[in-house]
Amino acid sequence: MMVLETERLVLRPLTGEDFDDYAEMLADPDVASGLAESVGTGRADAWRSLATFIGHREIRGYSHWAVVEKATGSFVGRAGPWQPHGFPGLGVGWCLSRLHWGKGYASEAGRAALAFCFNELAAEKVISLILPGNARSIAVAERIGHRYLYDTEYRGQTVHVYGQQRPT
Repeated sequence: MMVLETERLVLRPLTGEDFDDYAEMLADPDVASGLAESVGTGRADAWRSLATFIGHREIRGYSHWAVVEKATGSFVGRAGPWQPHGFPGLGVGWCLSRLHWGKGYASEAGRAALAFCFNELAAEKVISLILPGNARSIAVAERIGHRYLYDTEYRGQTVHVYGQQRPT
């Protein structure tokens, strides 16, 4: 899987070495409660979630990357393309440690992931599933060019589907 660089971030494959930072991020109930795919806040939950993203990469050839701050080398979170079984289309998603909220990193990583989907995966349409009431993620989706499309049920809960077509 490719490593991507943006102005302030490095997006590289998630590895087992990210586990402690990843578990710390998901242990924050404000972070975990915003995820369209509920994972829980315990270390065992974080382990299964990290393994899911690494396994997705093995099966699909792409997955969320670890998002790392260039200036410090700090783990910021995860972001990238995603289409597990039962997902309603090729998606991009993001999940950042609360320490890094409000810096524009989710939008920066989201734009890089979106470009990857269109340029490397030849996607015609890319979506994001967002929980109703998650104003921060809705704002990120809109900043990267997504628009609200419809609501759907996903894994037992109603989610907003935001998305966009390949630019012409």
